Amino acid sequence: MTGYSPGDRPPVKGLDPRPGSPETLFISDLHLSAERPAAIALFLDFLAERAARASRLYILGDLFDVWIGDDDDTPPYPEIRAALGRLTRGGTACGLMRGNRDLLLGRAFCRETGCDLLRDLTLTEFDGVKTLLMHGDLLCTDDVDYLRFRRWVRNPLVMRLFLWRSLASRRAIADDYRRKSRAAKAGKSSQIMDANPVAVAGYLARFGATRLIHGHTHRPADHALALGETSGQRLVLAEWTDTGGEVLTHRDGTWQREAVRPLPDQPRSAG
Repeated sequence: MTGYSPGDRPPVKGLDPRPGSPETLFISDLHLSAERPAAIALFLDFLAERAARASRLYILGDLFDVWIGDDDDTPPYPEIRAALGRLTRGGTACGLMRGNRDLLLGRAFCRETGCDLLRDLTLTEFDGVKTLLMHGDLLCTDDVDYLRFRRWVRNPLVMRLFLWRSLASRRAIADDYRRKSRAAKAGKSSQIMDANPVAVAGYLARFGATRLIHGHTHRPADHALALGETSGQRLVLAEWTDTGGEVLTHRDGTWQREAVRPLPDQPRSAG
């Protein structure tokens, strides 16, 4: 289901820290699109101000509401790519994980922006604690229909055939998918779309980690976990809206949540 065999143990790997700035930031589920200029402006301000002061930024999936290929230069995508490029050239390392909405983010995007493309799952370490990073949709094991669709849409042949289509055709297919996704969610219970505790414990055990950071469920919270004879934690990232978002921060052994709000006297437009 996940692309890993039960015995797999990826090496502990993280982004190289920026000298003089030990702070690491985590965000996910911004769902940026041309229809949400206020959210785009919020993100651009965040990159230019808050993220630029950090050592590392992890974006754990669904930066975009839809991504039809790295060749899509429709506004505001060039502006977002340029802003990420300024961030990484300024010294902040940025790790980018694909989500269920932007799974076609590829190496061309990362070459242009300077972002490191992360695997879902990625194992890293903070304060000597092995920490597993995920987008989070794989944890929703009660949503059987979605996981079946996920396996199909991530088939390399399916993705290749999609990318061979024209931009107009891909955009029409993506718009249809978003409509069907909204309709499907409306008919599902909140429990089905949340992380399954057994799945959470299973992934942590598989990768020898005791901390999990993920997004996708849009239910930000800090969960204490009982993992057999030891304890752990699950940190769930928040969804961003047009009026604000949230960033999880790590500095000097301390984890905190910080609100992200529009800067005063700044235009709320990506243009």
